[in-house]
Amino acid sequence: MENQNQILRVLSYNVQVGIATSRARHYLTGSWKHVLPHTQRLTNLDQAASMIHGYDIVGLQEVDAGSIRSNFINLAEYMADRAEFPFWYHQVNRNLGRIAQHSNGLLSHFKPGEVRDIKLPGLIPGRQAIMAVYDSGKSPLAVFILHLALSKRARLQQLEYISEMVNEFPHAIVMGDMNCKVNSREMRLLFDKTGLREPLEELHTFPSWRPQSHIDHILVTSDLKVKNMQALSHDVSDHLPLSMEIELPDDVNFIRDEHYKSQLLEKSTKKSNIS
Repeated sequence: MENQNQILRVLSYNVQVGIATSRARHYLTGSWKHVLPHTQRLTNLDQAASMIHGYDIVGLQEVDAGSIRSNFINLAEYMADRAEFPFWYHQVNRNLGRIAQHSNGLLSHFKPGEVRDIKLPGLIPGRQAIMAVYDSGKSPLAVFILHLALSKRARLQQLEYISEMVNEFPHAIVMGDMNCKVNSREMRLLFDKTGLREPLEELHTFPSWRPQSHIDHILVTSDLKVKNMQALSHDVSDHLPLSMEIELPDDVNFIRDEHYKSQLLEKSTKKSNIS
């Protein structure tokens, strides 16, 4: 019998700090939830944790590292614990003290050999990416988790910078809320400068109650075979989660940590080769 290559299940989700939004008017009527605690937040995130439980690597956008609005709970840690992920990491992008701790998050069943914060260019400081490098088999695999700027000019700068980092690795996965469509100038730049492939179809993820925009993405290098990709129906944010099943090449192999004990990953202090 022919040996089957390993399947990696990944998911990207902008959780909007656990705020369920089902109408455009909720951005106004529910705006207070972005600065104050509300009783439904953790219930919503419990639902999200139940949904992501079966995935191997999850990239989160718009979580909070512990402030008034989250009842001083680190939401990446909370979701890792509820979904039983042994490894987690949070990256604070904008630190507003007790008011808000705007963050990205990584949840993983595999321990990366290196985790780094990548500061992204832009006129307004605070945008970053998480880079996790997995020493898997003969060749490393890098996972990048992004939440890009609203400005087109800034996104062009950010994706050009990320493309240089992607090219440092033989295998890469780039995921997140990129705030631009697959046929945009910014995404064309990314595809032109890297070995990342365009998705086979456009899966609309925003707004969650009537998806019309394809602004959340999971992109892979050409050696990673996409077996399945879906926008999942889930109503605890203004975005839908995006999932992908990836068949790994022969030189990549992950060993899943089945012994659950949630722990914070340490950030690497290694310097980038990019100036």
